[in-house]
Amino acid sequence: MHGWLPLAVQVVAGVLLVLAIGWRTRKWRLVMLPVAVAVALAMVWLVNWNITANGLSGEPAPRQLWVWVALTGLAIAVAVLGWRSAGWRRRSASLLAVPVSALCAGLALNLWVGYFPTVQTAWGQLTGGPLPGQTDHATVARMVADRTVPAEGKVLPVNIPADASKFKHRGELVYLPPAYFSSNPPPTLPTVMMIGGQFNTAADWIRSANAVSTIDEFAARNGGNAPVFVFADSGGAFNNDTGCVNGVRGNAADHLTKDVVPYMVENFGVSDDPANWGVMGWSSGGTCAVNLTVKDPDLFSAFVDIDGDLAPNAGTKAQTIERLYGGNAAAWDDWDPATLMQPHGPYQGVAGWFAVSEPPASKAAAISGAALQNEPAEAAPASNPTAAARTLCRLGSRYDIDCAVVPQPGKHDWPFAAEAFASSLPWLAAQIGTPEVPGVALPGTSGQTDGVTIAAEAGVDEQPKPKPAGVR
Repeated sequence: MHGWLPLAVQVVAGVLLVLAIGWRTRKWRLVMLPVAVAVALAMVWLVNWNITANGLSGEPAPRQLWVWVALTGLAIAVAVLGWRSAGWRRRSASLLAVPVSALCAGLALNLWVGYFPTVQTAWGQLTGGPLPGQTDHATVARMVADRTVPAEGKVLPVNIPADASKFKHRGELVYLPPAYFSSNPPPTLPTVMMIGGQFNTAADWIRSANAVSTIDEFAARNGGNAPVFVFADSGGAFNNDTGCVNGVRGNAADHLTKDVVPYMVENFGVSDDPANWGVMGWSSGGTCAVNLTVKDPDLFSAFVDIDGDLAPNAGTKAQTIERLYGGNAAAWDDWDPATLMQPHGPYQGVAGWFAVSEPPASKAAAISGAALQNEPAEAAPASNPTAAARTLCRLGSRYDIDCAVVPQPGKHDWPFAAEAFASSLPWLAAQIGTPEVPGVALPGTSGQTDGVTIAAEAGVDEQPKPKPAGVR
């Protein structure tokens, strides 16, 4: 999706638009065509207003997207205004120009967010095709009974009851590493909850961020050992951003904590010790990862926040209070990570990795929460992931959360989320006590964790982290 395909489609769209517009009559050029241009500009304004009014993005859209939104509006106007005066060839070009221009706008949007890295990914998502390693419950049960250890992990669709939350959610997914099949019953493994961005499905981490391949490669380096992963649905619908809170858009927080966690313990035998649970999320999912951990340290002990916000965000603070909490201003403090740290802290054994995207030329280094204490505290814009990460890590360090802000080259899109996932996975897996996985220090820290010195420099042998008592 980032190669020749977008350019080829744009060329086809351009040719169709030229054929659709044509030279025609003087009235067409001086009256109808300016009206069509006005329609195109109005469409750009409408889309921009919708994005801004609904808080759909914290960063400006690329110019290429606006060009194709305008040309899509132009194609629609040309087809309608010029229909009567056109012959069938021009009418055909007009009809084709509309969907092809819209496709160009969609491709430009995809280049911005990186939702579909390949055509195969897009086709699989649109058709609901099988995921890498996907299997069924009967096969998993047979493999466990026979102790059939696969070379790669298995992905299992699950339908988690919402008895506690009453949250109307979609199907979710569980990844079982090869080590899960090594005994009957399976070993009590740690678990990572995975949460996607504002527009999401449970499969996004797998399709858009290649998560299964990344975990399989990690497990292969560690004798088949990796955490169990549950790819949770925090929205209930593709465009329903709940912020992982309980509010007017649904009791998403209760679903994640009171439905998903007990289900995993009861049905997959994973550890119920918070020391063996972590949360990872990208964009608004990153905000969820921090929020869930600082609000429920009795459930989670580690998080990876990839380009998250300062707090659950659905626009301005006033818009967020209205859209997420139904106008209940007091609910803001109930779900604001910075506010939650004071009553729940100091924390014990809680740690976090803040991955933030930086321009490729940036040479910013990872920095620990302890080092951030020496920086002057400044208000962080909610839509600036780097500033938000530094603010939250600074505050977290004050309440004994071991954390680091880790810049990586990239932009706020799924390809960056995939890179950050791969970079942070060794640390997260060790932090939550994955068997036989060596300890890894948070970047930018002294290399001390749980009383064990960990090699922080490349090329130095790492010392294994002791397994928490809840893991066998």
